[in-house]
Amino acid sequence: MSTLYNNLKKDWENHFMMYAALAIIASTCLGGFAVLSIFNNGSGIPQMIQIFLVVTICNIVNASILTVQKPERVLKALIASLIICFLITAINLLF
Repeated sequence: MSTLYNNLKKDWENHFMMYAALAIIASTCLGGFAVLSIFNNGSGIPQMIQIFLVVTICNIVNASILTVQKPERVLKALIASLIICFLITAINLLF
């Protein structure tokens, strides 16, 4: 796993401008799908907490790209965003 991450990190740093655009699209699309799956389960307080989490993590990715943070920091934020959005989507679709 460490080798995979290191290879991804090296390629990410070499082609950061290309991957930044893809990261914004991927994070926003998966975040939107997560919000849709959350709203399918209602609109109570637990759902609003989940939406807050999804919107916050997706905005962190976008802000880290737009404020020209280090590529490694942006990559870590993107990975966290994709994992959190995927888990929230899966949980809401399964239960």
